[in-house]
Amino acid sequence: MVVPELRPWRTARPHVVRVADAVRPRLARAAETLRPRLARLAPAARPRIARPAGTGSPRVPRGARPKTWQFTAGAATAGLALAAGVVTAAGPWDSTGQRKAERDRAVTLEAARGTDHGGARGNAGTPPRPPRIAPSAASVLTGLGGSSTVRRAPDAKVLKALLGPLLKDPALGRRSAAVVDVATGTRLYGTGGADALTPASTTKIATAVAALSALGPDHRLTTRAAFEPDTGEVVLVGGGDPTLTARAKEAEAGWASLRDLAERTAAALAKRGVREVTLSYDTTLYTGPTRHPIGDNPNLAEVSPLMADAARTDDSVSGPAPRAADPAAEAARRFGAFLEDHGVKATPPGPSKSTTRADTLATVSSPPLSTLVERMLTHSDNDIAEALARHTAIASGERADFDGAGKAITGRLKRLGVPVEGARFEDGSGLDRGDRLSADLLTALLVKAADPAHPGLRPVLTGLPVAGFTGTLTGRSTHASAGVVRAKTGTLTGVNALAGTVVDTEGRLLTFAFLTTDTTDATAAQSTLDKAATALASCGCR
Repeated sequence: MVVPELRPWRTARPHVVRVADAVRPRLARAAETLRPRLARLAPAARPRIARPAGTGSPRVPRGARPKTWQFTAGAATAGLALAAGVVTAAGPWDSTGQRKAERDRAVTLEAARGTDHGGARGNAGTPPRPPRIAPSAASVLTGLGGSSTVRRAPDAKVLKALLGPLLKDPALGRRSAAVVDVATGTRLYGTGGADALTPASTTKIATAVAALSALGPDHRLTTRAAFEPDTGEVVLVGGGDPTLTARAKEAEAGWASLRDLAERTAAALAKRGVREVTLSYDTTLYTGPTRHPIGDNPNLAEVSPLMADAARTDDSVSGPAPRAADPAAEAARRFGAFLEDHGVKATPPGPSKSTTRADTLATVSSPPLSTLVERMLTHSDNDIAEALARHTAIASGERADFDGAGKAITGRLKRLGVPVEGARFEDGSGLDRGDRLSADLLTALLVKAADPAHPGLRPVLTGLPVAGFTGTLTGRSTHASAGVVRAKTGTLTGVNALAGTVVDTEGRLLTFAFLTTDTTDATAAQSTLDKAATALASCGCR
């Protein structure tokens, strides 16, 4: 019979044996070192209990009584033996498979707010002093309201002297730059800040703000399978979710699954006694051209409300990749194959439109919009960007095409009161060279996302790539910027941009935007922008 409580111990036993083998020699050496001295001390350390008066037993002289250190020495000997026995026999795991030492340590550190001072000791003869509780670290957003211990914002003149020479690099061409203190909204630095230049992928910051404003961070994109009772047709209706996946691994990660939709659809058809269907797909959620003005490009699939894995034909999840020529038809074909895996025979799919008479058989929904925004910004995902631009248009009463999306984004930003003068949105991804944004607009959007009055916009900040760690900034960092600079990159031929947030050495949260166009050396321009962001991270600037 197997006792369930012992399973974790059986799993951990090999680890325990290795730990015991490693610890036992050290304990043995320690015991050998202490044995001569402890042998001399043992007589003095034996407990001597005075008998009650009148028994005839002499009182122990005061000087002959064992001292505290003698008890300690005796206890140390017993402790060494006990430790060796415990490590070898019991092991440092409890019945749940958790390390007892780690569990107890976690409890101790929790009481000390995570601090560990190595067990500070008091004077001889006094009990050890507990570690002093360390003060909690101040939030980097403390300047947004209430009291704050951070110092005043950087001095504008000092900041100008710091950034000016860097941003005058001839390799940058024409520039639009701005730095703003988040706590006060004060612009601390600017050169051509109001000039609207080609923003490349920093456009996605504006797309994210507009989509979150229009739909809210909890909104989900739903793909459904509908049944037409009059014709016996199953229609796969695209809901504009570019993260819908046909891959098992991606489904396990929490993305909407085409496999799950097919399984649920087959179950619903089985209840109706249907085992053979005509399969169609509906892409009428969007209007206008599906091809981006740049034409065929591995950075973007055709813009369709129905696609699986962004129509990628390889195993990639981000970056350039070969794409299916017709994303909707390919997604429907794979859906039909999954239906057949569950015993439903389906015809080759063709385009159609679901009617109001159709019954919904099954649905799958994307993660919340906040998650889609974060993924879009971290990986500079153009397919998600164009989908969110279309959904912003639908929510704003505009046509779900490139023109309608541009109008909707502009309108949403105007409602937020940010400076949109000169701004133009030809798309939602920034691949179109006709897009125009200014550094003042980008920094204003980032400040708005940090404003406690707009908590729904916070994914714009949390989705920014982290220098040296995530997304498009994984390989772009220095010692000073790693983990401190969070920014959206932007790159087209002759265009380099960087916009995001940074915490300076005084704990002040700043937003910045550096836009350059007509750059003559892409590598040099990117390096200079990275240096400017690093300079902000290293700046006290008082």
